[in-house]
Amino acid sequence: MAANAKFSANRFLVSMAVASAMVLSLSACTDEPTDTGTVVSITDGDTLVASVGGKDQTIRLLNIDTPETKDPNEPVECLGAEATNFLRGLLPVGSKITLQYDVDRKDKYDRTLAAVFTPTDTFASADIARAGFGTAVAFGNNKKFLPPVQDAEKEAKASSRGIFDSSVECTLPGQLATVGDSLETAAAATAGSTAATTGTTITEVAAAIATAKTLQNLLQDGKTSTNVVAWSAYDESGLAAQIESLSTRIGTTESTLSALKKTKNSLTLTEAKAAVKKWAAETKAKADAALAKAAAEAKTKAAEKAQAAAKKAEADAAEADAAEAERIRNLPPVHVPPAPAPYVPPAPAPAPYVPPAPAPYVPPAQDNGGGYPGYNGPRCYAPGGKTWRPC
Repeated sequence: MAANAKFSANRFLVSMAVASAMVLSLSACTDEPTDTGTVVSITDGDTLVASVGGKDQTIRLLNIDTPETKDPNEPVECLGAEATNFLRGLLPVGSKITLQYDVDRKDKYDRTLAAVFTPTDTFASADIARAGFGTAVAFGNNKKFLPPVQDAEKEAKASSRGIFDSSVECTLPGQLATVGDSLETAAAATAGSTAATTGTTITEVAAAIATAKTLQNLLQDGKTSTNVVAWSAYDESGLAAQIESLSTRIGTTESTLSALKKTKNSLTLTEAKAAVKKWAAETKAKADAALAKAAAEAKTKAAEKAQAAAKKAEADAAEADAAEAERIRNLPPVHVPPAPAPYVPPAPAPAPYVPPAPAPYVPPAQDNGGGYPGYNGPRCYAPGGKTWRPC
């Protein structure tokens, strides 16, 4: 690391020496057309108005392009205001300047093309590039003053100044850093405990991906005539590496987004089932409560009805008793027959006649052979045994 720092320091000293030598050599060229003037106003980071030969001229600084601030059809570009302020500090109004020219003296807008030097022979275009507020450009055939501006730009890039500073959000390195941080955070995002919180996370992750894809499309579109300064932060190979790295991060984050969506769907289904179950339980509870209330009301009504019936029966019975009492009260006197004469039993009857029992019949002895005297054959007696007849 110390070796790299030493190398950078040496490279800085060398570049400064080269730039100074080139500036001195440029300013020392007496055979080249040169003018002097006074700064009247600063238009933007690479344009000023100067009084030259008693006339105001719009001077376009050679071989430097700074962020746009004056185009009414375009927004103010990143660090455009800072570049303008830098030139105001470098060449305050009233400053004496030296103008040196190259092949072409005018641009398509009829502005004077000139290399502008400060009273201390500092090359303004190189100072602007060294501060990171512009990029070296060639204006047609006007390339004589281009090398010191290119060296100054390399110095600014190595030191991450101005348009090369990743800590400045609007610069291309800054946008890549911001988007990279957002994608890193989004890729590490986890699902919430509910579908709603997971949905919020999904929205944030999707937003990070959308922003990254917008920048990706911008990088893939590449340098145009309107973004030359911003694109000077990367050469073609560096830009390709940034696009590839961004694409990889987007892919990783999209995988996270897909997983989050699956989790949200699962949570939504689970919550829906839980909601249905809760609704069913609440509905059953309400139904049970309604049934219990109806039963209680029916029981109360039945008790009230029974009590009313009992009261009515009691009233009816009282009314009947009263009516019966009134009826009995209104009955004629009860006829009471005279008491019967006391019973005198009759005299006992005489004992009934009981005839004497007849003497038992004793049949005469029979002569089994008819051999006893008086036998006249078998006899059949009438009942009572008093009479008989021959059998």
